[in-house]
Amino acid sequence: MEFSYEEKLALLKINAFSFLRADWLGRLLDIFGSPCEILKQSAHRLSEEGKISIETAGKFLDTAARLNAETEFEKTEKANGRIYFKGEPDYPQELLAIKEPPLALYVCGVLPSDGSANVGMVGTRKITPYGRRAAAKLGEDLALSGAVLVSGLARGVDTVVHASAVRNGKPTLALIGTGIGRCYPAENRELARGILDRGGAIISELPFDAPPLAQHFPRRNRLIAAFSKLVVVVEGEVKSGALITAKMALEQGKDVLAVPGPIDSPQSAGPNNLIREGAAMVLDARDIIDTLPLNLKLGLNTKKLYNEEKTPLEDLPPLERQVIEAIGSSSVSTDDLAMSLAMPISELSGILFNLEVGGVICCEDGKYSRRKF
Repeated sequence: MEFSYEEKLALLKINAFSFLRADWLGRLLDIFGSPCEILKQSAHRLSEEGKISIETAGKFLDTAARLNAETEFEKTEKANGRIYFKGEPDYPQELLAIKEPPLALYVCGVLPSDGSANVGMVGTRKITPYGRRAAAKLGEDLALSGAVLVSGLARGVDTVVHASAVRNGKPTLALIGTGIGRCYPAENRELARGILDRGGAIISELPFDAPPLAQHFPRRNRLIAAFSKLVVVVEGEVKSGALITAKMALEQGKDVLAVPGPIDSPQSAGPNNLIREGAAMVLDARDIIDTLPLNLKLGLNTKKLYNEEKTPLEDLPPLERQVIEAIGSSSVSTDDLAMSLAMPISELSGILFNLEVGGVICCEDGKYSRRKF
């Protein structure tokens, strides 16, 4: 289905009223036939026919009347963005499976393909040094493996997650609680530019200039969950936005994972409680990747994470290179290597240990050989 320009203008006006539930709208569309016809009705008729309160119907019409939908298109185009409409072929399929899919979605940047490994990572704004280290390490490893990090561009964990992708030149998705014409918090302006420069996207269901009102963020969280194949909670109190996102992910049938933390840290109470209730524990990025569907995991570059990546000979220290060259393509015992290298066994054993731990060589039946894969 393709909407006419007039219908799109009407949909933008209707979409501006964030309290209009999907079942109300569906009922109104069934009764009046089109978005344009809905806006022609009186508050009294909308209330009577749509089974909504007269107060809600009045606020809905007032909000719709105040929005200049043509200006929404102009501003979005000027910002190099576009607006997707529910019901049209190019509308993101991830959103069709959730309750309350947005009528309109404002996007700056590039949406990932349907087959991308999108990993939601959320957490508290009151990030601790431990949470910062965990989010940065997990974010970097996932981004470098090819996963697309999904978060909310808020202070704290969200900022660290997005920055991990941007710093490594990888795309990331930011679902925000304002319009795409604003940046909140303001100190993340440079980060937002980095997200767009690295092929990511900034996404909102709100009108272009919508402010950061408190009620916007819980609704935003359902979109973080929708765009994610699974959700990881890094830090957050038991009653926090991160836990709301986790709940919404579970309702959408997504896996929820959690990073354990100190038992005396309020910011780890949320993820620790999730683990107690059955969420998978995250100790490194492999725990997250292993939870992804197999078809998505196979599309990632996980060789480094799983120690499957060959270490180039020239990157090794000189003594380690000598040992590798002495091993060659054969299997050699420690005694034979010590003799051929004229090296004390005590020194050689340490080098062999480092090479084995690094995945460069393997030992079988007391003999060392180069790892073939």
